[in-house]
Amino acid sequence: MAHPRSRHSNRRTAARRTHDKAKVPTLAVCNNCNAMYIYHTICPECGYYRGKLAIEKPTE
Repeated sequence: MAHPRSRHSNRRTAARRTHDKAKVPTLAVCNNCNAMYIYHTICPECGYYRGKLAIEKPTE
């Protein structure tokens, strides 16, 4: 197995880890019900995607 020849500095380790942070998902407004939903997904409130009914939501 490979072993590092010398210890990496804290700065070098932190520079490598800068891209490991979680990203905030992009939100969009539904054209049908004006609810906020995650981009490129079906609206959880009404079931529409890009102006078309994708899934039937049970009416209460």
